[in-house]
Amino acid sequence: MYINFHRLVRYFRDSLPFAAVQIGKSYRNEISPRQGVIRLREFTQAEAEIFIDPRDKTHPKFDQIKDISMRFYSQAAQEKGEPEEMTFGEAVDRGIVAHQMLAYYVARTYQFLLAVGVSPERLRFRQHKSDEMAHYAADCWDAEVLLDHLGWIEIVGVADRTDYDLKAHAAQSKVNLTVFVHYDQPVKRSKLVVKPDMKALGPRFKGKAKAVADALKAMSVEELKGDKINVQVGGETVEIELSLVSYETVEEEIRGEEIVPHVIEPSFGIDRIVYTVMDHSFYEDVVDGEPRSVLRFNSKVAPVEVAVLPLMDRDVLVKPAKEILDRLRSIGIRVDYDTSGSIGRRYRRNDEVGTPYCVTIDYETLEQGTVTIRNRDSMKQVKLNREQLFGVLEGLLAGDKKFEDAGVPVASVAAKEQ
Repeated sequence: MYINFHRLVRYFRDSLPFAAVQIGKSYRNEISPRQGVIRLREFTQAEAEIFIDPRDKTHPKFDQIKDISMRFYSQAAQEKGEPEEMTFGEAVDRGIVAHQMLAYYVARTYQFLLAVGVSPERLRFRQHKSDEMAHYAADCWDAEVLLDHLGWIEIVGVADRTDYDLKAHAAQSKVNLTVFVHYDQPVKRSKLVVKPDMKALGPRFKGKAKAVADALKAMSVEELKGDKINVQVGGETVEIELSLVSYETVEEEIRGEEIVPHVIEPSFGIDRIVYTVMDHSFYEDVVDGEPRSVLRFNSKVAPVEVAVLPLMDRDVLVKPAKEILDRLRSIGIRVDYDTSGSIGRRYRRNDEVGTPYCVTIDYETLEQGTVTIRNRDSMKQVKLNREQLFGVLEGLLAGDKKFEDAGVPVASVAAKEQ
């Protein structure tokens, strides 16, 4: 990311803030790999580097997230042993989160984790204590989740790393990693400049006089204090008397300045997030005396969004089922097709892999042109016209439609799952 810094600056037309994201494999010399995908030597990591102006750490979209409430496990809350529920606006106003820019990306991380299926009751954001925070960081928050048998585990870190990374890369690479930030209006400033006495330098240094003069002009007033002035010219140290240098105050128009951006870095442990979603989605219950295992996946992350199930494996039912299957695929829905076993067992199989909805094609499909949609979590079913099915499923999967409004309720669900 930092190697490509100048390309990023050009791409964003020398304007802050800007950001880049990346995902890939990371490697760590883990002494004791354990706990499944929690401690690995090779893991998948995604991160964003958000380069910001250190003079302004507000966010233009902060109003969009300021009223979101979350559990903050701040340094003070850790002393009490209990996270504190508050809005992001309150957290910034009270100084619990360092500034709006950091709070905004913590909030977006929180929203993302909820959207993929992390349970809000088993999620908290913990602030690094002063003795564990990096010396260069202004503030750092970890998203931690409570997992069965494993306790609280970090899955995301969001930090204000200040200008440490860019300065460290610049120091080692000897490359200037700054951004020229233009002022809204040019600013006039008085400046004290060095004026070498060329009449004296010319006869004394002859061919080197211009190089000596340029070296003197490049020095600051502070560097010119002392009895003697030493400058480097062509690998040679040249000593200049103070009498050969004078100063002049000039007024110059400043249109901007070079600054080293600060970096906000959200870093996501993808393996841990996937494991968390599975852990938080899994539950077991008993239906009609039989155990049922369920993965309550959000439709955004469910491997299969809809299963198409003919009531029986007969040509008269298979033909309309495959027509529905093809049409669902054509509109971009992740769909599976299953004819093996009783309809009840097929429902259970889809519950186990987290399929949110099952569409059943039965003899009423042939006689009345209707199909049935089954909801994974409630096991309730609704019946609707076959041609309405596609728009209804799109609405259900997008979260724009409630299942209760999807069709006419089917009276006896238990009987249909035998």
